[in-house]
Amino acid sequence: MSRARKRFGQHWLRSESVLAQIIAAAELHAGDRVLEIGPGRGALTQPLLASGAEVVAVELDRDLCGQLQRQFGGERFQLIEGDILRLDLAPLECNKVVANIPYNITGPLLGHLLGSIARPRRPAFERLVLLVQKEIGDRLMAVPGSKAYGALSVRVQFLARCEKVCAVPPRAFQPPPKVDSVVICLQPHATLPKVRSPQWLETLLKQGFATRRKMLANALKSLVEPGQVRQALLQLGRDANSRAEALSLQDWLTLSEVLQQRQQNQQDPQPPTGRSANG
Repeated sequence: MSRARKRFGQHWLRSESVLAQIIAAAELHAGDRVLEIGPGRGALTQPLLASGAEVVAVELDRDLCGQLQRQFGGERFQLIEGDILRLDLAPLECNKVVANIPYNITGPLLGHLLGSIARPRRPAFERLVLLVQKEIGDRLMAVPGSKAYGALSVRVQFLARCEKVCAVPPRAFQPPPKVDSVVICLQPHATLPKVRSPQWLETLLKQGFATRRKMLANALKSLVEPGQVRQALLQLGRDANSRAEALSLQDWLTLSEVLQQRQQNQQDPQPPTGRSANG
């Protein structure tokens, strides 16, 4: 039996209760084709296959791949040895993702699975059930004004609805990690919020949350004149001195539109009205 390798961020989930809650949250059916990331020893693979779904498992550890193929090789199991972040997911034709993912790649992996505001993944997965570090789960589900709320919160909430399935203590793993974990369920929105320039919104979010302690007008001054930001915040019904974490997703969408329109008006001023000199 392979031992967990630190360089791969391996922690074997051994809690039957957590495994059962993951499977229940995935709402699996016989016609589902599930992407499992980092199957490890197959603790989650077994109940996934038992549900009647097809499983496409992506594993980086070569030693584990041999064990997995011997244990699960069959019509409904496909094993890919490689790095999930380098893999083109479209040809796999999976409609759901269920995984205990390595914590050291959580951020990039979320971008790989969901896409970004400017380039959302389409077609989107129907449902993603992921076991992640609690700190990340808190950020994904955070509300405006909370300590965990940041650019990642806004980006993911733009793309999907995120709900907590269950808490997972360190003792649920072998070896136990040094942090608490949580199972989350992400359901990508069928219709994304409307925004004129998704790239502009992403730029605002990145700059706005880069210096959390600064007022938004100062944080965005490299992009927009501070006075314009204060006026836009007042137009939103917010304090002119608001910081980035005070704004909800809808506030960010509106702020993006207002600031972009103000900049466009400055670049393309309206022609003067009234009679011309020769009129």
